[in-house]
Amino acid sequence: MILMNHQTHAHTFVDLFAGVGGFRLAAEAVGWECVFSCEIDEECRRTYATNFGDMPHGDIRTVEADTIPTHDVLMAGFPCQPFSIIGKMNGMQDTRGTLYFEIERILRVKSPRWVLLENVKQLVSNDNGRTLLTIYESLQRLGYKVTWSVLNALDFGLPQKRERVFIVGNRVGADFDWERLQTSSMKPLKELLEPAVDAKYFVSDHIRKKRFARHSSKVSPSVWHENKGGNVSSYPYSCALRANASYNYLLVDGIRRPTPREMLRLQGFPDEYRIVSSDSQVRKQAGNAVAVPVVRAILDEIARCQGEPQIDSAKNPTREPIPAALSA
Repeated sequence: MILMNHQTHAHTFVDLFAGVGGFRLAAEAVGWECVFSCEIDEECRRTYATNFGDMPHGDIRTVEADTIPTHDVLMAGFPCQPFSIIGKMNGMQDTRGTLYFEIERILRVKSPRWVLLENVKQLVSNDNGRTLLTIYESLQRLGYKVTWSVLNALDFGLPQKRERVFIVGNRVGADFDWERLQTSSMKPLKELLEPAVDAKYFVSDHIRKKRFARHSSKVSPSVWHENKGGNVSSYPYSCALRANASYNYLLVDGIRRPTPREMLRLQGFPDEYRIVSSDSQVRKQAGNAVAVPVVRAILDEIARCQGEPQIDSAKNPTREPIPAALSA
C-alpha cells in the first residue's frame, strides 16, 4: 500500500471510474480519506487493490446510491472514449457517454459538497458544446455552482502534453478560482527516463530506419510522435499517452517504446506505485489515468475555498473560451 504524507483537515471522498487510482493518489497526498471506489476493469481493480489495500466495486450501474457512504467530495474521470478524437465522438449517444448520468444519480442521493470531474478536451466541443452544456446544467439543477477549465499537464511539472477538461462544482457557494492553481516548470524528460532499459522495448531495425528516414530530432532525449497520417515529430516531452494508440505511437529518441514505469512517471505516479499487470495493460492503464499533479493543484484550491491551508498561487494556463452553447 502506498503511504503519502498526510496533512490535516481531511475530507472524505469517493473515487468513481477509478482506473488505477490517479485521483486517489492526489487526494491522499493532501490527507483526504477514500470511503468508496468503483472500477469495472478487472486489471485496473487488481492494480488498485495492490496499491491502496481495498478492492474497488465493479460496474457502477449495479451500485445502489444509498449504499455509498456519506462523503464530502465525489471525484470521477468518467469514460472519455465517446468524446475522444480517436473514437467516433458520439458523445451522449454512446452508451459509455451516458455513464455520466450514473454520476448524476449518485449526486442526487448523496449530495456531497464538492464534485470534481475529468475528461478529454474534446468534451468541450463535442456536439457543438451541447454535451458540456448538458453536464453543466445537470449539475446546476442539483444545486452545484459549476465552473470548468482545460488544463495541460505540461503546466504542472510533467513532461507530457496532456490537455484535459476539469469540471468543479460545489454546494457551499464557494468561488473556485482557476487562476490560483499552483503551476510549475516542466521537469526535464531525462529525469523520468530509466537509465537501463530491457531490449524488448527497442523497435526493430525496419521501424527505426523508417522513422529516421522521415524525421531527425534536434533535441535529445526526446519523444517521437507519429500521428494518424504518418507524420513524425519530436519534442523534449511526450505527447499525450493514449490507451488505444498504436504500439509504436511514442518512441524515446525514435528507437524504443517507453517502459511501464516511465509511462506512470509521465502521469505523476510515484515510484513506490507497484506494477502488477503486463506491459500492454500498463500502457492502457497509464493512457486512461489522470495526471496526478493537476488533480493535486485542484484539490489544494478546494481546500483554500474551505478556509484550509493552501499552497502559494501562481499564474494559471489560459482558460479555454466557453463554447457558444454555454454562453448563449
